[in-house]
Amino acid sequence: MAGAASGRVEWRLAHHQLRLSERTTVKNRTTPEPRRIAIVGAGMAGLACARTLAQAGEQVTVFEAASVPGGRVSTYDSPFGGFDTGAQYFTVRDKRFAKTLETTVPGLARRWSANAVRVLDASGRLVEASQPRREPHWVPSPAMAELPRRWAAPLLAQGQVLTGTRVKQLQHDALDATRWQLHTENTDGGQQVFGGFDAVVLALPTADVRRLLSSVPTSAPLAKRIESVQMAPCWALMIAFPNASQPDLQTLGPQWNAARSTHHRVAWLARESSKPGREPIERWTVHASAPWSTEHERDDPARAGAKLLKAFTEITGIRATPAWTQAVLWRQARTIEPLGEAFVWDPDLRLGLAGDWCQGHRMEDAFISGLELALHLVKPGKKR
Repeated sequence: MAGAASGRVEWRLAHHQLRLSERTTVKNRTTPEPRRIAIVGAGMAGLACARTLAQAGEQVTVFEAASVPGGRVSTYDSPFGGFDTGAQYFTVRDKRFAKTLETTVPGLARRWSANAVRVLDASGRLVEASQPRREPHWVPSPAMAELPRRWAAPLLAQGQVLTGTRVKQLQHDALDATRWQLHTENTDGGQQVFGGFDAVVLALPTADVRRLLSSVPTSAPLAKRIESVQMAPCWALMIAFPNASQPDLQTLGPQWNAARSTHHRVAWLARESSKPGREPIERWTVHASAPWSTEHERDDPARAGAKLLKAFTEITGIRATPAWTQAVLWRQARTIEPLGEAFVWDPDLRLGLAGDWCQGHRMEDAFISGLELALHLVKPGKKR
């Protein structure tokens, strides 16, 4: 009998057929029966959308290619402590975001006194100026990844999130063309098809959205709507100095914890160990600039990391040799040109798009995008 590696496809149609049999007309029904909605992507937008739809009584299934939810809100666990390699912190501007944090994860987010400065010299020489305080910077404790983990927990407990499941293709359902089916691949190479969905939400970076829309000829107008959106990659370098953790040595290098840099290689630096609830070992995360990351997207991690470490030394003045470094590439990290709308919904295709790229690149932008799309779908009078 062929195993998963043989590429055998398991058709999950029994549940679909059962679902069709349940769609009998019931007289005097006052409320529509729940829809089956697939959400592709368990980042902040996907989770916000899924939780809102589930609370409204819809039947949601979230497909996530990674082993854990969160998207770019992630934490890399190293031998010396965690690194928030993607989103470094978040701000709270929308009252609905604030309310969600208060009610679903009370006490999780703590204010980070980032003591941020701006590196003014384009060549990276240490010229600093205090950055005016604006809005608070918030971080979950003990890691950024804790926020999506906590938000996904109720969905995971109900079996509504399938991690390690990459959606390879989107098609109209083989048994009912008015619905959708998703072709997926597991981490072990096994392939499955999930069918019978009344609607699909793609909560993914735009390159992945375009890839999936390309498999659906009828979605060409939808793909055209997001043509103007541009996203850039970002190299992230993690640096650890465990020898700096001595009783009489509080910090290594500059007396600031974060900086927005104009160095041609570096856009952002943060002392991870300065965040509340973090391990005390001196650790830094460096985010490369969008132009430099784009130019060096094909570099291997060792080469990119060496260049960023040199820039880190120029900016911070820290010339000690780190005990550990690691570079990772986020291929779609920063929105250069946003869509300018909170979400996209095609009522005829029953296909929606959400993500931070709709309005910006902040964590809150992703949350609002997923929330607004979900509220649109459950609003009375809207085409279902």
